[in-house]
Amino acid sequence: MPETPVLSLRGISKRFGAVQALSGFDLEVNAGEVVALVGDNGAGKSTAIKAIAGVNPPDEGVIEWQGRRVSINRPHDAQNLGIATVYQDLALCDNLDVVGNLFLGRELRRFGVLDEVRMEQRSRELLHTLSIRIPSVRIPVASLSGGQRQTVAIARSLVGDPKVVLLDEPTAALGVEQTAEVLDLVERLREHGLGTILISHNMVDVMAVADRIAVLRLGRNNGFFDKRSTSTEEIISAITGATESAVTRRQARIREERQARGEEEP
Repeated sequence: MPETPVLSLRGISKRFGAVQALSGFDLEVNAGEVVALVGDNGAGKSTAIKAIAGVNPPDEGVIEWQGRRVSINRPHDAQNLGIATVYQDLALCDNLDVVGNLFLGRELRRFGVLDEVRMEQRSRELLHTLSIRIPSVRIPVASLSGGQRQTVAIARSLVGDPKVVLLDEPTAALGVEQTAEVLDLVERLREHGLGTILISHNMVDVMAVADRIAVLRLGRNNGFFDKRSTSTEEIISAITGATESAVTRRQARIREERQARGEEEP
């Protein structure tokens, strides 16, 4: 019997005035699976994420959570179901330490006073579980590297024990070493049985961690691919709507120009 997806979207549509941002969008995410959502600028990726997160509720379509139809009309609805979102801007408070950021808005109290000891203990346990290396949980977030800040933002999303995590361009503007840290963390989310939706423009990152790839083009699905049986060129072709990738077209154009000049192939 096939596994029931943790999150399923069918026929999701969203319009902003005269602009049809999403049209009949479908997506499924299973427990312990990383699904990459890719597409060109303006394809509708951010709109799709915001529809799932409750920021921009869809105009049409069905959302199912563990096989049960649900409505997500505001961020609180998504959080109550078990959907956590990490946006590209991270929304961290630079002046607070790691503990303060992890429990921001979810502070633990004892006798009406902040329970700093228990929050620090839980912070250490969470970071240790995810193998996140931070010099100290009491240093300001402003002093952390870009990769460390991203891992803190992802760790904060797990404080509420979600079942699905949405990551919006988590490796954007990061160096090679920092990107590796974040991709390692994405793999650990899968190992812990979480469903993960990863938005990324970087095909190397996508092929490194994704199990399946969903392509959006002009607000519509333009293919679902199993990472094990597809190539980067096929995905790029689906993103651009071409039968061949931009790389192969460029190679063909260069070859034609050389032939026109009477030059031999190198």
